[in-house]
Amino acid sequence: MAVAPDSALADPPVGAHEPGVVCGVYHQAIELIGKRWTGAIVSILMRGPVRFHALVTAVPGMSERLCADRLRELETVGLVSRRVLPGPPVGVEYALTEAGSDLNDALAALGKWAHRWLEPASA
Repeated sequence: MAVAPDSALADPPVGAHEPGVVCGVYHQAIELIGKRWTGAIVSILMRGPVRFHALVTAVPGMSERLCADRLRELETVGLVSRRVLPGPPVGVEYALTEAGSDLNDALAALGKWAHRWLEPASA
């Protein structure tokens, strides 16, 4: 006689995250957005397209190299698009894709939670 799987270990319904269940897609999303500077980059891009150097300047403490790495990763997973602007001078502009913009509600909820429950970081 087979034992039914424990409900906490069962797979969640397709397309949904069920609290208390380890879901690979949910974990992948948390790891992606939770990387250092990624949340800040996405937050800045929520306002609209931004040139690379303006983005680096908008996030204090972030290096150009790390910004470029994060943008490349976000572009690879389809959250950010990159557009080369005609010159002179030639520039590069980044914008959120539809998938990236879809993070707005989730990040707003996270921000609301943070302001309620976390202490501000010391300077």
